Amino acid sequence: MVTGNRELGITELEAQEITELPEREALSLVNANVAAPINAALALNVMSDGSLAYANAQQTAPIFQGI
Repeated sequence: MVTGNRELGITELEAQEITELPEREALSLVNANVAAPINAALALNVMSDGSLAYANAQQTAPIFQGI
């Protein structure tokens, strides 16, 4: 963890190397768009006389993609 700032000397700056990045199109080799909306509802009615168990799970998951 860096706790303070210090200046770089000339020899440290001259020792630094740079590399030119490739074109932006070449940088993205994989484009993974994943959407997994999960819809679950559970109702349980055990050992109860004359009762009602109701479960409802409505789902709306619009997914808009474009290039």
